[in-house]
Amino acid sequence: MYEDMVTARLYEERLQDEYMEGKRPGFDISAGEIPGELHLAAGHEAAAVGVCHHLRDDDTVTAPHRPHHIAVAKGVDLKRMTAEIFGRESGLSSGKGGHMHLFDPDVNFACSGIIAQGCPPAVGAAMAAKKRNTDAVAVAYLGEGALDQGGFLESLNMASVHDLPVVFVVEDNDWAISMPKERVTSPRDGSKRADGFDMHGVRVDRDDARAVYEAAGEAVGRARDGNGPTLLEVQVHRRMGHFMGDPETYRPEADQRRAEERDCIERLAADLRDFGVDDDEIEGIRERAADRVDEAVAWAKEQPLPEPEAAHEDVFRSPPSGVTDEEPERPGAGTAAGGDD
Repeated sequence: MYEDMVTARLYEERLQDEYMEGKRPGFDISAGEIPGELHLAAGHEAAAVGVCHHLRDDDTVTAPHRPHHIAVAKGVDLKRMTAEIFGRESGLSSGKGGHMHLFDPDVNFACSGIIAQGCPPAVGAAMAAKKRNTDAVAVAYLGEGALDQGGFLESLNMASVHDLPVVFVVEDNDWAISMPKERVTSPRDGSKRADGFDMHGVRVDRDDARAVYEAAGEAVGRARDGNGPTLLEVQVHRRMGHFMGDPETYRPEADQRRAEERDCIERLAADLRDFGVDDDEIEGIRERAADRVDEAVAWAKEQPLPEPEAAHEDVFRSPPSGVTDEEPERPGAGTAAGGDD
């Protein structure tokens, strides 16, 4: 778990540097190596490893717009993920999805930039597992800002009605963009949402990987044994703004300091030392993680950009009208403009 946490942290710090390369204050988000927006999750790592280290490749995980730490913990190919974030042809989706729309079917991982969007697909994966009589489970990650979204609440209801093997994991970092949680969501403990759906709910009120692992073990075990869904909320502390370039003028300095002081990685390192792991071994783990990150970034930068003519490949079932010189004849095509309905 410690190695995955360190890898995720170093990876995002490297992405931060790469993203800002070539950009200036008031920058154009299309400039630099990484196009578009970038949302980082430094400080959330315990919530990722504590859950995902109970999972197998055939278990499904959906993540929100802050996905890298979860992807690392689930075992997503780091090189291809980096190429995707850099918009390269060798990326997970040929460079067309970017960092908020990562998809790796080899380990059943996906994410989306739409709030609470991952909840319904996770419920669908859980229903599929149940109908197939497998013991696979699904996990849907979301932020506390999604607690009031219809897609989330409807997913809780469906999971409970059908007694599905799914775990909803809320990463509570106290801020939904620039809005503090207490101004928009009641109750303060998001796991209480489970009470209205006759579902087990639990909150881990500190970003401690061991505490998350223990709580998640019970939730995943419950789902795998056919005993239904769980809503798990984990307190985390976001160390960066909502997005790269966020001035964070809304955030008190005390809150930022608290995030730095309650570093889940340093907490787990202290636990390792208590269990007799010496500093040389801990440093060796960090060096392995750094080498892995360097290798992934170097590989991604060597990959070609997609060709412009491939823009519609793997996006639409068929190219839009007018893209090709000749459109294939379609069954049922009439004489009306546009062909089919």
